[in-house]
Amino acid sequence: MPGSAARTATADVVCLGESMVTFLPSQPGRLADVPSFGRGIGGAESNVACALAAAGHRAKWVGRVGADGFGDHLVDAIAGYGVDTSAVRRDPGRPTGIYFRTATDRATDTHEVAYYRAGSAASAMSPENVPYEDLLDTRVLHLSGITAALSADCLALLRDLTAPREGRPLISFDVNHRPGLWRDGEAGPEVLLDLARRSDLVFVGEDEAEEAWGVHGTGAIRAALPEPDVLVVKRGSDGVTVFSRTGRTGSGTAADTVTTVPSLHVDVVAAVGAGDAFAAGFLSATLRDLPVRDRARHGHLMAAAVLTVPGDLTGPPPRDHADRLAALDDEAWGTLRLGPGWTVTDGANEEVRVT
Repeated sequence: MPGSAARTATADVVCLGESMVTFLPSQPGRLADVPSFGRGIGGAESNVACALAAAGHRAKWVGRVGADGFGDHLVDAIAGYGVDTSAVRRDPGRPTGIYFRTATDRATDTHEVAYYRAGSAASAMSPENVPYEDLLDTRVLHLSGITAALSADCLALLRDLTAPREGRPLISFDVNHRPGLWRDGEAGPEVLLDLARRSDLVFVGEDEAEEAWGVHGTGAIRAALPEPDVLVVKRGSDGVTVFSRTGRTGSGTAADTVTTVPSLHVDVVAAVGAGDAFAAGFLSATLRDLPVRDRARHGHLMAAAVLTVPGDLTGPPPRDHADRLAALDDEAWGTLRLGPGWTVTDGANEEVRVT
């Protein structure tokens, strides 16, 4: 990772954003018909922090929760994954955000999600009340476009953190375009484009780039985002294309290496949390200074771990297990099929099916 060798920091990755208590239905059906719900946690940035901590990295989550029982549960649950939550602030005047969702796959048009996050403690985050000493004392600072959409103060915070400054950690930014979160009259797509162009490592879906910015195809997305040293374009079942800066040409213009890595064949249990898990896997391999191909493969493997369980958080595969799979040749990688339980291995009988 560029600059990481010379940087001394107390955290490998700091993730800033809102985490919420999630209510998961006891049975399929409309929200109106579900009789009871189980409690979980959800939040793009805290999901990334939990996955990285479970993978053995020093991960810290910075956020703001209410001085209520839901805030207690969030902090305790996230800390239970090994995440440092010492920088989380409690707001006595605002509640912790919550949301309810159906059991239906959220990747389809039949899902329901009901958010209760307006006026939440996290929406009050600003440059004045978030501890910068915690945000900047890290090798990587991971942000997402969701935070920018929560309030004008949150947007001001992200603009300040992505501004050029001496000693700035590597800024990782997941676009996470959520049109329903943006307030009336605000140009969400333009804001997200600006934040992405100020970042060092950017994750964006090919579909969300087309929806937000009207650009289609990996080349057009790179043309719209020429500044980041690493741009990861997620292409669904077609895998990912990674643009990585390799230096300067004779004319002084930046040169890219383009790496395309196919996705895995996965027996999906629930399509929730895969994007956050992919980001965590890619960041984990980046922190280890692995080749770009292997960074993308570790992203796919971390996503597969989440896709093969009901929730949006799970333990990652053991590092040596994931390293063996990431090192496969292209033919073997293309024939892997991963199903529930594949992350559990005794080292001799790996739970991986080859088709």
